Amino acid sequence: MLKENEEYKMLDPIKEGKWSIREIIGHLHYWDKFILEQHIPFMAQGANLIAFPDHDFHNNEGIQYISSFKNVVALIHEVVYTRNQLFEAIDSINSDLQFTIGSDERPFTIESYISIFSEHDIHHLEQIRNKLSR
Repeated sequence: MLKENEEYKMLDPIKEGKWSIREIIGHLHYWDKFILEQHIPFMAQGANLIAFPDHDFHNNEGIQYISSFKNVVALIHEVVYTRNQLFEAIDSINSDLQFTIGSDERPFTIESYISIFSEHDIHHLEQIRNKLSR
């Protein structure tokens, strides 16, 4: 669906003062990269993973990062590749494994961890669908 749309539709903000579809896609991708590189490799029973980065700072870095892609299609290809790597990595993690993140003492399982991001992704996918349906 996204690849079939003209590039200009991907560059328009979804609403005034909001990100464009391209930026939303890049934002999701940059969080996937963080999870894949900074958390997944260190998930072990009783592990304490590094804290999530400051969201505003990380999001701004993500927007800067996507400027290296020549167009939206190239970005989407990279997003799909990275998301598939993430799925494979998640699939290899024991579902009973518990870990903590940063100073939060609350134990996470891979399922509870994923639920944080799936809700986040659904929110952004709804924004994209709404923009493309106009």
